[in-house]
Amino acid sequence: MKNIPILATALLPVVALARFTAQPSQTCEAYNNMKHTQNTHHVLLAPGHDYTVVKKHKGQYLILLKGESPAQRWVDGSCFSGKKHSQNAEKSNHSKKYEKPIFSNTKKVTKTELLVLSWQNAFCETHPKKQECRQDGGGDAGHLTLHGLWPQPRNNVYCNVPKKTVSRDKFHQWKTLPNIDTEPETLELMDRYMPGYVSYLHKHEWIKHGTCYGTTPDRYFHDALTLAKEVDNSAVGTLLKKNIGKRITLGVIRHAFDQAFGMGAGQRVEMKCDRGLLSELWINLRGQGDHLKPLIAHAPKRKSRCRQAIVDAK
Repeated sequence: MKNIPILATALLPVVALARFTAQPSQTCEAYNNMKHTQNTHHVLLAPGHDYTVVKKHKGQYLILLKGESPAQRWVDGSCFSGKKHSQNAEKSNHSKKYEKPIFSNTKKVTKTELLVLSWQNAFCETHPKKQECRQDGGGDAGHLTLHGLWPQPRNNVYCNVPKKTVSRDKFHQWKTLPNIDTEPETLELMDRYMPGYVSYLHKHEWIKHGTCYGTTPDRYFHDALTLAKEVDNSAVGTLLKKNIGKRITLGVIRHAFDQAFGMGAGQRVEMKCDRGLLSELWINLRGQGDHLKPLIAHAPKRKSRCRQAIVDAK
């Protein structure tokens, strides 16, 4: 009789936990262990992506990340919205060029963004030791480049970013920040319109500001870089290039914005100066996307303390 329980146990069916996919509702670190003491390669899960969940245990998800080492990572359960999909369900949209944003612009609440563009000559004049300014003497610097796209208000930063990552960013340890996956088209735009990526500016901008934008890193940078390109290729960029080495006024710049993006657009622009040089243009936007005219039309106006400056020739 003592052997019966053993036989009964052996005959019990083995129930395997079915895998499923889940989407994070926020950016989260994927750790090597349940204690969250190590994250090799500083891997982050991105909102809007499907991830394979191997199992759930004590409020945590064990995620399978192909191509990473280790491939199985632990993520806190609060990272996910709770939406589950069958492993055999319709294939994920990873093959799409850009992921659908979590926050839709069809909502009644509209978001305000601040697009910050640098006049690259002036940046390299005032930051000559930066890697992008040392390469080939600063390279083709006579144009506008992307500093960042910052969700407002000003304190809307580091959304769901782990404290250790925030600390590394604040101490300018940008090289150690998590790597960012982008499409080839976005990388091509970055090479031209965000030369600071060689100094890991893009990692800093994503961790501090992009995590509050409500999309994947690729969508965030594609929007920001496309807007930068649009301004640089407009009457605004043409004006600045024609006046290299000359003094220019805020009024003239705002008029160029009106010409390029509609009457009143210039009132949404602030000119920033550094040592008498035009250093940046700060542009208020309302909404989200990669076409400047509709975004600037209903944005709040900006005041500007700087009224005139020299367009640096470097």
